[in-house]
Amino acid sequence: MQRVLLTGCSGFIAKHVAVKLLNAGYDVRGTLRRLDRADEVRAAVTPHLTEAAGSLSFVQADLEADAGWAEAMAGMDAVVHTASPFPIAQPKDPQVLIRPAVQGTQRVLAAAAAAGIRRVVLTSSIVAVVNDGKHGALQDENDWCDLTLPSTTPYARSKTLAERTAWDLARAQGLELTTINPGFVLGPPLDEHYGSSLGIVERLLRGRDPMVPDLGFPTVDVRDVAEMHLRALQRPETAGKRYIAAAGSLAMVDMGRTLKATYPTRRIPTREAPGLVVRFLALFDPQIRSILPKLGRLEHLSNTRAVQDMGMEFTTPKTALLASADWLMRHGQIGR
Repeated sequence: MQRVLLTGCSGFIAKHVAVKLLNAGYDVRGTLRRLDRADEVRAAVTPHLTEAAGSLSFVQADLEADAGWAEAMAGMDAVVHTASPFPIAQPKDPQVLIRPAVQGTQRVLAAAAAAGIRRVVLTSSIVAVVNDGKHGALQDENDWCDLTLPSTTPYARSKTLAERTAWDLARAQGLELTTINPGFVLGPPLDEHYGSSLGIVERLLRGRDPMVPDLGFPTVDVRDVAEMHLRALQRPETAGKRYIAAAGSLAMVDMGRTLKATYPTRRIPTREAPGLVVRFLALFDPQIRSILPKLGRLEHLSNTRAVQDMGMEFTTPKTALLASADWLMRHGQIGR
């Protein structure tokens, strides 16, 4: 039975990864910045475990500090590194995102190498893949975000630099690295501590905006993302490769219309806002301001490698969207 260190195990994706690993028989040691969140994670994960699940334990370690990482790696056979911040509104200081993402990746991979661990699976992002200079073209794992373009957000910069750092370290240290690059992650969370992506679904369901901006995202269900982490770990031949986790692209106006068809009595926006209106609203709303570089864009990515190498059968974007909405409605996050 293999023992896996799962970093940032309180995250939306990481909790699902924990369930997949545990049910596959792995013993999982999760890192937390604060151990007082251990009960929260265990309570979220436990209802989804089978009788044959591996053991779950926790250790304290922070991406921005050296302390704890050597102890976290001790006795582990592999590392799944998911920890990295994901904001909706971009920070004024890009280093708020870049520093922990890059330095955290350096810490984790260096500690793994020092402990003699060779196998690493890293959660990256499609923002490290999408090159705005190739807008309109079908992009795949051979593409990289162009850091020189003005449309590149601090988040995209942080994920790109972190992933490039990981590949550099893997080559230098002889690590067997696989990266999973998820798109916009939807699907049901395991508890009320869910990611920023579901905040957009919540915003649509609340009818906060009369219209939606002209943009969209390559989208994926969180359960598929977790499954890809497991399959990467189980298949040594995936080492040395990147894998896009995206089922297809979904425009925000289609998100609104899909939700409206399912919840017809709710005030859900179904019309696209003119660009000038969005730019005006961005003066007052930092979340809207953060999407301006992507206005008018709907990127399309190939998931062929994940289908061929991992045998993935992806949940459709609309199914993932409705699973998110159903969870939010059933768990009292939004008044009916």
